[in-house]
Amino acid sequence: MAVRNQLIHRPPQAVWAVLADPASYGEWVVGPSESTPLDQAWPEVGSRLRYTVRLGPWSTEGVTTVRHTEAGRELELEASFKSLGTARIFLQLRPWGEETLVVCDEHPLRGVGGTLHNPAIEALLQLRHRGMLARLAKIVEQDHAGARRA
Repeated sequence: MAVRNQLIHRPPQAVWAVLADPASYGEWVVGPSESTPLDQAWPEVGSRLRYTVRLGPWSTEGVTTVRHTEAGRELELEASFKSLGTARIFLQLRPWGEETLVVCDEHPLRGVGGTLHNPAIEALLQLRHRGMLARLAKIVEQDHAGARRA
C-alpha cells in the first residue's frame, strides 16, 4: 500500500478548498490532463468526476467516485480506469500547527491493477504521489489560503 505524506504551509480549510473543487484535479493529480464534474454535489458521497489521461496522441477517460468524506478532514475516492480496474485513494488532512499534514494512501482494488500489484508498481505509485502532493502543495500555497476558490 503506497502511503506518502506532505506538509502544506496552509491550514486544512485551504487544502480542502482545492480538494472540493473537482475542476482542479487535472492541475494537481499526476496522470489526468483535465477533469470534469459529473455531479453538482462534489465531494459528497456518490458524486463523480470524469478525467482524461493523454499520452502523446492517445487519450482515454476514467471516472472517480467519492466513497467517503468528512468535510475538511478526509476524502476517500475510487478511481476507475476501464480495463485497468479500480484503485482506492484516501486523502487525510491533519492540522499541523498552522499548517496541514496531508496523508495519501492508494492501492488497487479490482481488475488488472489489483492482480498485477507488486513492489515495482508500489514504487511507481510512490513517485506518482511525490509529484501529486507537491503539485497540491504548490496550488494551495499559491492560492493564499483558498482565496482563488472561495
